[in-house]
Amino acid sequence: MAKTKKEASYLALHRRGELRRRAAEARVLLSPCRLCPRRCGVDRLRGELGACRTGARARLASYGPHFGEESPLVGRNGSGAIFFAGCNLLCVFCQNEEISHADTLGDAAPDAATGGQLAAVMLDLQDRGCHNINLVTPSHVVPQILEALAIAADGLRLPLVYNSSGYDAVETLRLLDGVVDIYMPDVKFWSDATAARYTGVKDYATVMRDAVREMHRQVGDLELDDEGIAIRGLLVRHLVMPGQLDETAAIMRFLADEISPDTYVNVMDQYHPCARAADYPEINRAITADEYQQARDMARRAGLHRLDERDWAGLFRRLGL
Repeated sequence: MAKTKKEASYLALHRRGELRRRAAEARVLLSPCRLCPRRCGVDRLRGELGACRTGARARLASYGPHFGEESPLVGRNGSGAIFFAGCNLLCVFCQNEEISHADTLGDAAPDAATGGQLAAVMLDLQDRGCHNINLVTPSHVVPQILEALAIAADGLRLPLVYNSSGYDAVETLRLLDGVVDIYMPDVKFWSDATAARYTGVKDYATVMRDAVREMHRQVGDLELDDEGIAIRGLLVRHLVMPGQLDETAAIMRFLADEISPDTYVNVMDQYHPCARAADYPEINRAITADEYQQARDMARRAGLHRLDERDWAGLFRRLGL
């Protein structure tokens, strides 16, 4: 059911000083780092770098209005995407390898941002008419995001989107309870064995399921305003992989049975070999049209009925094409 716009969740916390307290609590998790499920144990506050190759400051790869996201995020003016450099998952087929896998100079890197600089980016995206602040690959920079949000919240009013790989620690997610309006995890793999082959982490699937449950506990099913723009809730992405429809089927059953049959899901067809995918022959190809159609059918058979549909005509109009 469509609803009118509501106040961004974090503003109530900001008025009572809770955002700054959460930022300080999250910062403690950087030394030794146990922010994400890898629990690298490095001292990021002293510039040590773990798997995400990020120190005490978040690194901003790019930002701006983004029209390639799901329809409820894009609207007329685009989603205000902030792409963070580095990643805590590091898939071998990463389509953003140049920003997610690249080694860095840590806090000395030219794209390392202070809390004030990140806050300014958020406010700039609001001034440009974006419908939300879309934090892309945020799992390794939650303390930095909270610090910036506590600064920006004097003027920021947009809902916050947490756009992650799904490899998120529940302990960290709980610091975002009442902060994030829209969770958008990419539910990639169903089995830990498959995830280990393509990411190197041995517990992705187990961690992801706990993380998605926590995300849904906090925000519930996706709610839209009267204009069809997302204002709160869970939106799940699933990238269909070559030859892995059995995992897709299991993921869809999990979402329908253990999260909610009203879960909004984007079944994505854009997989193509990138990065080191050529080293893994079974995924060194694009998916077929039949695989994609089967994946969507699996979602419906599982009981999911809110599948993202891209409004290509509307997108082309907004881009002036």
